[in-house]
Amino acid sequence: MFELMLTLLERLGIIVTIAFIVTRFRFFRQLLQTDHLERKQQVSAIIFFGIFGIIGTYTGLAFHTVSLEFDRFADNLAQQEALANSRVIGVVIAGILGGYKIGIGAGLIAGVHRLTLGGFTNVACGLSSIIAGVIAAAFYKKNKHVKLSTAGMIGALAEAVQMIIILLIAKPFDQAWILVQGIGIPMIVANGIGSAFFLLIIRNLLNEEEKVGAIQAHKSLRLAELTLAHLRKGLNQQSAQAACEILYREIDASAISMTDKERILAHVGVADDHHQSNSSIKTDITKRVLANGTVAISDREGIQCVHKDCPLNAVVIAPLKQRGETIGTLKFYFQSEKEITDVVIQLIKGLSSLLSNQLELAEADRAIQLAKEAEIKALQAQISPHFLFNTLNIIVSLIRTDQKKARKLLINLSHFLRQNLSGTTEKLTTLEQELQHVEAYLSIEEARFVDKLSVYFDIDEEVLQQKVPPLTLQPIVENAIKHGIKGKEKNCMIKISVKLKGEGTVVSVQDNGSGMDAERIQQIGKEKLTSKSGTGMGLYNVNRRLVMMFGENSRLSIQSEPAKGTTVQFHLVSEG
Repeated sequence: MFELMLTLLERLGIIVTIAFIVTRFRFFRQLLQTDHLERKQQVSAIIFFGIFGIIGTYTGLAFHTVSLEFDRFADNLAQQEALANSRVIGVVIAGILGGYKIGIGAGLIAGVHRLTLGGFTNVACGLSSIIAGVIAAAFYKKNKHVKLSTAGMIGALAEAVQMIIILLIAKPFDQAWILVQGIGIPMIVANGIGSAFFLLIIRNLLNEEEKVGAIQAHKSLRLAELTLAHLRKGLNQQSAQAACEILYREIDASAISMTDKERILAHVGVADDHHQSNSSIKTDITKRVLANGTVAISDREGIQCVHKDCPLNAVVIAPLKQRGETIGTLKFYFQSEKEITDVVIQLIKGLSSLLSNQLELAEADRAIQLAKEAEIKALQAQISPHFLFNTLNIIVSLIRTDQKKARKLLINLSHFLRQNLSGTTEKLTTLEQELQHVEAYLSIEEARFVDKLSVYFDIDEEVLQQKVPPLTLQPIVENAIKHGIKGKEKNCMIKISVKLKGEGTVVSVQDNGSGMDAERIQQIGKEKLTSKSGTGMGLYNVNRRLVMMFGENSRLSIQSEPAKGTTVQFHLVSEG
């Protein structure tokens, strides 16, 4: 028995090796990364795991129940022979990963094949393959991982059930009993270990994909931050040249260029003299990207170069968008199409999106500069790059773990950005709109704090239509988070109150943070400050606009004590 177990474990090495090789194929990766399998994909998965079960059969050992000898790989079996094999591994993994349809389908393929090999256990083994798929599928949970120990137990259980079926169905019973005594325990142990190993390989593959995705996301965000200062000036030759130089240093491409709708703005890398000398856009692939706004890949035909010996042979072109319209392209040149991997494509797509966001911000800055009270509103509407990129980083990390929450954060970020931009053109807004803006901002901050931040609202609905300057409440809330509760490890609290009081409305923002001393209270909101933690510009401008529009009675009032928190409030006179 011990010798048989060692031999089965040796043969298991073949199965594990095949599994490792197969998981490197793009087909298998796509199969694992798809949340919902279409009918064609289900059929492909059934065939794949069924074939894997057949491989497990052929790597088994023929066991003779009379001589008690086992040798050779499986083939046509004599009446007194049976198989000690690893067929159940492929079927079990199919059920665990794909549920009943794929588990039973794979078991059916592997079971029918086993039936054709003969031997006195062929019917019992064929039937048990299908049952193994049913057992494994019972543990299937969509979008949830099965533990390795659980997979091992499922494999062992499926094999144990097969031994029972052999005793119940296989004839003669004496041979079936001898067979189970000889191969039962070794097969239960080997197939339990094999199922766990197979799942471990798949789990490592998924972790590898997630790590690559996280690395590329981090790289995209870092590059976007590096190019931010340049592209915030808009899409022109100077900003394009600076951005291309940064990207060329950081990305393994032979050359990088950037265009607008009509010409090449910058080209850095191989053949830069040839490409820049031909500044017009003529290639069909570039025109297609400009028209459709989607990433495109092309061979040498899509490369615009006046030099016949140009070493560039492949290009990836991604759109640069502004307000949904493609205004230019970002081109990555390579010497061979083999260099254009899935990882490279995902990186380029991410950069295209982030750089487009920067161009959106550049357009917003230009709108701010033309607005009335530009020096105040620009400061209010300006979005911190760190806040934006931290938010995007959170969304990237949530895409694989909690897609619903990631989608909600994207919607809140969109609302937050839209409200910031609208604040540059509107003179007055309502308290209701201000609160919606604050809620969008706080939902993002709550995702960052992860159960550390509690937010409370105490609102009188009858005053929600009270007019206020846009972007009045959000900077106060942001100040409470950035400075009030900064460094607090847990139980962070923000309370926002909008209450009808007498003939006016009192708006207050309270935190339970570090607070401040009396000297600091006298400075906040009344003058621009210089410190490591900030300038106080947000509260200064809020206070200035309130006083300009509503008089001294609306000036910010601050109550605070060190280590006890801060309350910032202002008073609005009711309209009419």
